[in-house]
Amino acid sequence: MEIEDLIIDDRRRGIFRVHRSSMTSVDLFRREQGQIFDRCWIYLGHESEVEHPGDYLRRTIAGRPLFLVRGKDDQVRVFLISCTHRGALICRRDAGNADVLQCFYHAWSFNTNGKLIGVPGEDAYGPYFDKSELGLKQPPRVESYRGFYFVSFNPYVDDLVTYLAGAKDYLDLIVDQAEEGMRVIRGSNKYTMKANWKLLVENSLDGYHLVPTHQTYLDYISSLGTDDSGQTAASRIVGTAKALGNGHCVIESPVRNGRPIAHWHPLFGEEAREPIARVRQRLVEKYGEERTHRMADTSRNLIIYPNLVINDIMAITIRYFEPVAPDHMEVTAWHLVPREESESMLATRLDSFLTFLGPGGFATPDDVEALESCQAGFRATETEWSDISRGMLSPAKSTDELQMRGFWRQWHANMQGLSHTDVQDGPVTETEAVPALATDD
Repeated sequence: MEIEDLIIDDRRRGIFRVHRSSMTSVDLFRREQGQIFDRCWIYLGHESEVEHPGDYLRRTIAGRPLFLVRGKDDQVRVFLISCTHRGALICRRDAGNADVLQCFYHAWSFNTNGKLIGVPGEDAYGPYFDKSELGLKQPPRVESYRGFYFVSFNPYVDDLVTYLAGAKDYLDLIVDQAEEGMRVIRGSNKYTMKANWKLLVENSLDGYHLVPTHQTYLDYISSLGTDDSGQTAASRIVGTAKALGNGHCVIESPVRNGRPIAHWHPLFGEEAREPIARVRQRLVEKYGEERTHRMADTSRNLIIYPNLVINDIMAITIRYFEPVAPDHMEVTAWHLVPREESESMLATRLDSFLTFLGPGGFATPDDVEALESCQAGFRATETEWSDISRGMLSPAKSTDELQMRGFWRQWHANMQGLSHTDVQDGPVTETEAVPALATDD
């Protein structure tokens, strides 16, 4: 099947379908690496994870080993980990602090600015051997927004703020909740799924599955004293869905189960009621009631295309997933919190995070089972298409699928060598597709 035929997007009839080979084909998976992960901005880490000079963290991004490090000059830099001598990995740990990073193979040493500063037996090299030519290599583009660092292997990619499009406003809503800035809690949750990475994109934006898939969690919350008792898919108050441009999408819903940021719930205990009220009052004084309502009383699941999800629900989770094969991904999740939060409120937030979003929580095992079940179902190749048409001809709700269509339209454009597309529902416009930026190859 030709790439242009992988998606049926009939906006007049309200039909949107995705061919399931997009989830199973090795050839398409390889094409994704070149057309998407080598060309877009990809999330690397948060500035708070390298807070002090010498702090570094190691990540695998778009299949490449990278590390983020803060130098003695307080500048944050990103380097490919591969030693410029024979290629061995420089960083042997996921995180740490060091003045010098030494390759264990032949002991070539680099400082936190990436310069080669030590070569054992350097006198064995000829007169034209120049250490200044052999420093650690950097990705073509590195930029940050509000503490979130991204890399791109495409030197011609739009600047990060332009790329973020409407997602930028939602990052602002998250970061502005804190008085002294946000920080990532040390440690992470890591797990794998035997499923295609795009299934997790869909799932992270899918309000439709909440009641049938996570009923156990809703029953648990109801037992603690909330008005969710007896909720059904038909009666539950739903939120809205938006496509934000460039494949970024979001769902927003009213907060019902409490959030440590300015929305109390019985599960937090009476001692948390007053501190939460003080947080809310501070937000109102600084931002006004309308913006505070969006911050405190509205939850959001945000996808930053292609593979970063930020869940700002009962806790704030940064979730990054690295595609490994058409049917395999590696997932890492971190917890983002306000710097000024008290120990007791932080404990409440962490408990909320692990209860729902942790690998052993109420939600994540359900979701893993659902996505792996989908991937297993794709082996029934005679059923060729997945339907993502819900809500296509009506105003989008969080239980509809506009947000997934926004992602898929961007994916489809990228896979055809286009950089932008009209990700909204509605009539196709003349600006639906714009050719990708030229490269030098």
